[in-house]
Amino acid sequence: MIDLYTWTTPNGRKVSIMLEEVGLPYRVHPINIGKNEQFAPDFLAISPNNRIPAIVDQDGPGGKPLSLFESGAILIYLADKTGKFYPAEPVARYTTLQWVMWQMGGFGPMLGQAHHFRRAAPEPIPYAIDRYTNEAKRLYGVIDKRLGEAEYLAGAEYTIADIITYPWAARHEWHAVDLAEFPNVRRWYDAVGARPAVQKGMAVPG
Repeated sequence: MIDLYTWTTPNGRKVSIMLEEVGLPYRVHPINIGKNEQFAPDFLAISPNNRIPAIVDQDGPGGKPLSLFESGAILIYLADKTGKFYPAEPVARYTTLQWVMWQMGGFGPMLGQAHHFRRAAPEPIPYAIDRYTNEAKRLYGVIDKRLGEAEYLAGAEYTIADIITYPWAARHEWHAVDLAEFPNVRRWYDAVGARPAVQKGMAVPG
């Protein structure tokens, strides 16, 4: 059994989608970041960076519990544990990993900033809004080009690269991005969003 500590954010939904895709049993522990529950001592013992998501796999390596934070690390762990959505062939594996790192280092953080300055900042800061909105659109252009070359981000097969990227793309309207401008992303977005496991994972926590 895996205990999932999460909230209704793109980063949290990466892990619930993955758990639904691989079919591992899990229990959901909502961490309401709007109420600062991420600073509770019990949660900090699992996630010292006070961020969701985090997991505790009660049947970790050697049959011992393993706690993990950082969504990318969690997805790689779950893929290795189940042998799903992370190719073993070296070229495919590293191609997958580069897109995972791209999401973790750019697509998520920059879209998060666009979201913050467009929707959550106490007062409008035009420079910040323009900077991060423009960067969001540039990043959508990067994956639009890639998805014009391949069906999925890592190639012909659906992988953790798609799982980790989709929940951020699901907030495209928050970033003032019109997917009509990125037809390859639109095709991919619709295909991934139609997967039953993705739909279930996006509804966690309910």
